[in-house]
Amino acid sequence: MSSVADLPGGGPTRSARPGPLSSARRRLLADRVASRFVTLSGVLIIAAILAILFVIAAVVYPLLLPPSSAEAPGAKLPPGVAPLAVAVDEYREDAFVATAGGILMVHLGGEEARPAELPALGEAKVVRAVVQADGLMALGLSDGRIYPVRTGAEVTYPDGKRKVEPGVTPGEPLLADESGRAIAVFKYVAGPDGPIAVYAVERDLTLLAVTEKTSLMGESTRETTRERLPFEADADVTALALDTRGQDVFAGLADGRIVRIDRMDPSAPRQAETVEAAPNGTAITELTYLNGDRTLVVGDALGGVSTWQVVVRNEARSVARVNVFEAHPAAVTSISPSRRDKGFVTADAKGGLKIHYGTTGKTLLRMQAGTAPVAGVAFAPKADGIVAVAADGAVKHFSVKNPHPEVTWRSLFGKVWYEGYPEPEYVWQSTGGTDDFEAKFSLTPLIYGTLKGTFFALLVAIPLALLAALYTSQFMHPSLRSVVKPAVEIMAALPSVVLGFIAGLWLAPMLERIVPGLVLAPFVVTALSVLASWAWGRIPSGIRGRVPHGWEVALLVPLVVGGIALAIWLGGLAEASFLQGDYRQYLLKVLGVTYDQRNSLVVGIAMGFAVIPIIFTVAEDSLSSVPPGLAAGSLALGATRWQTALRTVLPTASPGIFSAIMIGFGRAVGETMIVLMATGNTPVMNMSVFSGFRALSANIAVELPEAPVGGTLFRVLFLAALLLFVMTFLVNTAAELVRLRLRRKYRTFE
Repeated sequence: MSSVADLPGGGPTRSARPGPLSSARRRLLADRVASRFVTLSGVLIIAAILAILFVIAAVVYPLLLPPSSAEAPGAKLPPGVAPLAVAVDEYREDAFVATAGGILMVHLGGEEARPAELPALGEAKVVRAVVQADGLMALGLSDGRIYPVRTGAEVTYPDGKRKVEPGVTPGEPLLADESGRAIAVFKYVAGPDGPIAVYAVERDLTLLAVTEKTSLMGESTRETTRERLPFEADADVTALALDTRGQDVFAGLADGRIVRIDRMDPSAPRQAETVEAAPNGTAITELTYLNGDRTLVVGDALGGVSTWQVVVRNEARSVARVNVFEAHPAAVTSISPSRRDKGFVTADAKGGLKIHYGTTGKTLLRMQAGTAPVAGVAFAPKADGIVAVAADGAVKHFSVKNPHPEVTWRSLFGKVWYEGYPEPEYVWQSTGGTDDFEAKFSLTPLIYGTLKGTFFALLVAIPLALLAALYTSQFMHPSLRSVVKPAVEIMAALPSVVLGFIAGLWLAPMLERIVPGLVLAPFVVTALSVLASWAWGRIPSGIRGRVPHGWEVALLVPLVVGGIALAIWLGGLAEASFLQGDYRQYLLKVLGVTYDQRNSLVVGIAMGFAVIPIIFTVAEDSLSSVPPGLAAGSLALGATRWQTALRTVLPTASPGIFSAIMIGFGRAVGETMIVLMATGNTPVMNMSVFSGFRALSANIAVELPEAPVGGTLFRVLFLAALLLFVMTFLVNTAAELVRLRLRRKYRTFE
C-alpha cells in the first residue's frame, strides 16, 4: 500500500476551510450571549426598581408603627403627704410635686424629696395647684392669694461630668380675694403683657390682669386691674380655662355645662353661650387649653374627654365640639397638654392614664399608674415621657415613644377639623410661622391635584396627538411625513424645566389676556376648516390636481393660524360687549370663580405640549405597522380612505394606541417642573380650569429639601412618592391587561 508521500504531488495535506456549520455556531453563540445580556439587563432593571421601592417603603414604615410606652424609675413621697399636682423637667430626672405645705422636688430614681424654698408662702396652705405646659406652677393659697412658681432644671458640667440641678423660681403673689377666702378654683397664665388669672368664689368670676412695663431708663412698673366678669349660672363652678390672650374665659359647671365669656372687646365682656359638655348633669372636672390656646379639652366626672373650639361662622363666634375621645372608667382628675404638638395626657380616679392627640381625635396609648386616684399628671416637655403622682404618694414615671402622633389614615386621607376652620376639611399645610402650629398632612388635595393636572394635560394632548398620528400615517405625503415626524419627536427632547419656565413667565401672562379668544378658537377654527373644505371641493379638479396628494395640510396651516388670530380678536370684542369689559371680574361676580394667573389651563397647554410627542410617536408607529394588505383589501371592497382608516386600520392598531395613551398618562402623572413652575402650588380641591393646584411630584420637589430627616414631614413625603409609584403601577398593569385583550380581539388581522 503506497503512502501519501508516494502519491503525485505528495506531501502533507492542508486543513479544510471553516464550513457553513462553523459560521452558524458563531452566530448561535452570539445570539445566546446577546440573549443572556438582555435578560440580565432586564433583571437588573427590575431589581433596581424593587430596590427603590424597598427604600421608599423602609422610610414610610415607621409611620405605621403604633406608639409604645415603658415604665421608668419613679419615686415615693414621704408618708402623710397629699399631692395636688406635678410638673417635670425636660430631662425627666426631677419631678416637682405641689402639696399643702409647698413644693417638693423629687428625684426620679428614689432619692429623698427636698422641699423648695417659697418665702412668700408664710403660714398659708396650698389649696389648689395649676400647672401650665411651660412648667409654670400656680398655687392657690388659703389666704386668697395666687402664688406663681417657675419650675425647671439647670445643667452644669463640674469636673467634666454632667449634673442636672432642679430648682424653682418664685414669682410675685397676686392678691385675688381681698377678704382672704381660699382660692380653690382658678386658672393662671402668663400673658404677653403680664400674668392673667381668673378665679371663682361663690359663683362669682373675677379676672386679674397684671401689666408690666419697662421704661427706657430700665425702671419697671406693675399695674394690677381687677375685673368682675358677667356670669350667671345656677350651678357651682368646678373648673376654669383661660387663654393667654385673655379673649375667652371658660367655666365648667357642676351640672355638666360649660359657659363661655367673650372678652374680644375687653371693655365690654359678655357671657356668650352655654353648652352641654357632659351627659346627665355630670360635673366638669377639668378644663385645659392645648398648645396654642385654640383647642379646649374638657374632662368630666364620668371619665368623658372631648375637645372644643371657638369657630367663626357667618361672622359670628360660637363654641363647637370637635372630637370625642376614648372615655376613662372613672372621673378625669388631671389633664396635661404637650408643649410640642396637639397631644395631651389625661388621668382618672382609678389610676388610669391615656395619651390622646387633639388634631386626629385618636387615643394613642393607655397606661396604668396603680389603683389609687391620680392627683396630677405631667407631659414631659419633649413629649417623650409622663410623670403621674397618685393620692397614695407614688410618683410613677413612663417613657413614651410616639414620634408621629399626627399621622393616621384619617389625617392622611380623610377630613379633619383643624384649628381656625369652621368645619372639617382636606388641608395640606406642613409648616407654619409659630411653634404652636398644627401640622396638616392631608394627601387628598395632592392626589386630587395630580389627577387634575393629568386630566387637563391629556385633554389637550390625546386628541391632537392621535389625530395627528392618524393623518400622518394614513394621509400625509411620504416626503412631508419624513419631515413632520422627526420634528415632532424632537419636541420630546425639550427639557421640562424649560417648558415650565416658558409656561410660568410667558404663557401664563399671555393667556390671561386672551382667555375669551382661546375659548372661541376651537369653534372658529372648526368653522373655517369646514368652510375651506367646502370651497376646496368647488375648485376645478385641474387646479386641485396641481397640489400633490398628501400636501393638503400645508394649505390648512395658514388657515389655522388666521383662525386663532380671528378668535382672539372676536374674544376681545365679546369681552368688551358681553363680559363687562373684564372677564375676570365677570367670572368672580356672576359665577364666583377666581382667575389665578398660573392655573390648570396653563398647565394643560404646557404639559400637553410635553406629552404630545410621546403619544404621537407610539401611536404613529402602531398605525404605520398595520399590514398594508388590510388597507388594500378594504379599499378594494369599495371603502373610502377615511372608512378604511377609522374602521380597519385604527381598530387593528388600538393596542398600540392604548399603550401610547397610558405612556402619556405616566409622563403627565410624574411631571414635576412644569407643574411646579406653571401653577401657584396651592393645594386646593376644585375642578375650575382657572384655579391652580399642587401635585404630588411638585410637592415632593418643593418640601423634601427642607424636611428634617426622619421627621413626620420627611416620611409623609416618601409616602407621597410611594403613592405615585402605586398609581403608575396600577395604571400600567390595567393598561397592559386592556392592551392584551385588544390584541386578542384583533389578532385575526395580524
